[in-house]
Amino acid sequence: MAFIRLGAALLGWFFGFFLGASLLEVSRVTPVSNQVLVVFLLATACAILGWLGAPYVTVLPARIIKARIQAASAGDLVGGAVGGGAGLILALFLAFPLSFLPDNVGRFAPIIAAIVLGAIGAAAGTIKRAELGALAREIRQGRRDRVAGTERALLDTSVIIDGRVADVVKSGFIRGTLVVPRFILAELQFFADSPDASKRERGRRGLEMLSRMQKEATVQIELLDADPVANGADGKLVALARELSVPIMTNDYGLNRVAELQGVTVLNVNDLAKAVRPVVLPSEEITVRITQEGKEPGQGLGYLEDGTMVVVENGARHVNTELTVTVMRVLQTVGGRMIFAQPKGEIVEARRPRAASH
Repeated sequence: MAFIRLGAALLGWFFGFFLGASLLEVSRVTPVSNQVLVVFLLATACAILGWLGAPYVTVLPARIIKARIQAASAGDLVGGAVGGGAGLILALFLAFPLSFLPDNVGRFAPIIAAIVLGAIGAAAGTIKRAELGALAREIRQGRRDRVAGTERALLDTSVIIDGRVADVVKSGFIRGTLVVPRFILAELQFFADSPDASKRERGRRGLEMLSRMQKEATVQIELLDADPVANGADGKLVALARELSVPIMTNDYGLNRVAELQGVTVLNVNDLAKAVRPVVLPSEEITVRITQEGKEPGQGLGYLEDGTMVVVENGARHVNTELTVTVMRVLQTVGGRMIFAQPKGEIVEARRPRAASH
């Protein structure tokens, strides 16, 4: 405190000295001894005022500012800083035209404009800090969506329980934001608490899949509170997709058809699985495990890793064994594809179609 008082006294003394010298130039004080006395008294008076007034122009304002800063929230400080900066930028643009005002007005107008606009901007930023924060979040969200290169997509219950979408997310092929409405989450919770063991297992699996996807860095899981007025979860999902103009990710055939009829884009996981599964051609050799006998005598059934059924002629005797087979033909159906094959190295006579009974 003593150093502050001493500095203020020295500044006051110099100010009084130069003020006295300036006044003597326009006054008629004589002789020289009187002039020196006037300057000395004025400088001394200003030094005393500086010594006494130093706490009121330095320490006291600093304490008030410190108390205000401690009482203010981080949002208030950020909002005030942003608003004050915006006000100063506006004052900077106005400084040049204001400097052309006549006389001393043009000299002081830019300074006054900077003080006034900075104060107004800081006050406005503090008052509207919530709106500024919301705007900043929207800008960041928009940037994340543009960087991700994909739009948001709504998830339905079936695709969450299925679990394959979690594997696709983990592989990095899906980026952006996956939206889970609250009514879909409630449906999963209802299944998880069901007394039926099958439903309970499906519900818990769905919640586990959501938890897995939330931990992935490539996507963001957004829980949406919207609850459109519609019949059933599927109807609400379609209505919400139309309202938000976003696609639905599902593997439910019924929801797929209903959504497409209403002009909603559908991302079907089953279609994706069909598109990426390996192509099998006639005469190609594959390895399959025969799990059971088929409907026809001697037939054995097995499944590839992607779920494709393989019907093996003369494969019944190889149940529960791995078998290398030769593909004879591939049949594509609405429900998927079926592969007809025969054990490698064996020649199987083609089955004749049965005659229709009369």
